[in-house]
Amino acid sequence: MQKLLWSVLFLIGTLNFTVAQQKKVTLEEIWEGAFITQGLDALHSMKDGRHYTVLNRDPGSEAVSVDLYEYETLEKTGTLVSTDALPQLDNFSSYTFSADEQKILLATEVDRIYRRSRKGIYYSYDRATGEAVRIADTKIQEPTYSTDGTRVAYAYENNLYVFNLADRSTLQITNDGKYNTIINGITDWVYEEEFSFVKAFAWNADGSKIAFLRFDESKVPEFSMDVYGSELYPQQQQFKYPKAGEENAEVSLHIYDLASANTSRVELDEAYYIPRIKWMHDPRYLSVQTLNRHQNHLKLHEVDVSNNRVSVLLDEQVAAYVDVTDELTFIKVDSFIWSRVKYGYILLYHYS
Repeated sequence: MQKLLWSVLFLIGTLNFTVAQQKKVTLEEIWEGAFITQGLDALHSMKDGRHYTVLNRDPGSEAVSVDLYEYETLEKTGTLVSTDALPQLDNFSSYTFSADEQKILLATEVDRIYRRSRKGIYYSYDRATGEAVRIADTKIQEPTYSTDGTRVAYAYENNLYVFNLADRSTLQITNDGKYNTIINGITDWVYEEEFSFVKAFAWNADGSKIAFLRFDESKVPEFSMDVYGSELYPQQQQFKYPKAGEENAEVSLHIYDLASANTSRVELDEAYYIPRIKWMHDPRYLSVQTLNRHQNHLKLHEVDVSNNRVSVLLDEQVAAYVDVTDELTFIKVDSFIWSRVKYGYILLYHYS
């Protein structure tokens, strides 16, 4: 009896599998996206800890929106911005919030430069007024809100600018930028590729100062590369590329004060590379990571920008190679967390 029961169950399962295998895919399922892999585009966790946002595209109307969802239910609770309400903007591909999450930077017409660098058209959307303001008439790089959300700093053609959202005026804060010679606020090819970052400027906590790196490429040899695009023939691109043993760009650290419109240079002894800068909670203090050319000696500096006095907070030297860290977290003025990979683990250290 038990063998008969198992035989019947096996036969039923086989028949169900056979019927399932005979189901055909329809054209409607193909064209309506029934088999499209589902995912979340540009997820951002909101500061209240209860909500998150996602970039959505309506396949019917082709409208692009930033929608708000609740973690607890995973249900959509609202729309923060949509191209349906913005006649000047057909679409956007990414978004970034201001510190208070009341303004949103929207990116459109984005072009790729190198592996990580991009340039595009950017709008600042105000959630309170429902108004979108274009930051610049041309394609720009790395637009970043000030801490209070009243201004946007960005790079254009190797110089730095600040756009005032209130009166819509633009202030140019560097003037010596020149292709293949001087770069302000954006990394050169070497830093972008080897240190994995593009934006080389940062606002301090009260929005009164901007720290930025300046790259002098004048001594770096040029490299020629064929670029294959939509044209019949490739185009030649000349850019600075230091091969082994050649000169790298000379990198220096500068502080721009918005009140005085004054730029000062911070002197960092024996700093061949400056792979990271990060402001502390106190707007007077900036942290700077430096490396020697062999990249086996790293220092974490503290810069008092009121007088540009530099002191060393941490000094690490190894026989082979030491990596920079992105897990530097400031807890308060005199306390921070530093990470290191040791013994096959990521270790966190608390310094005070």
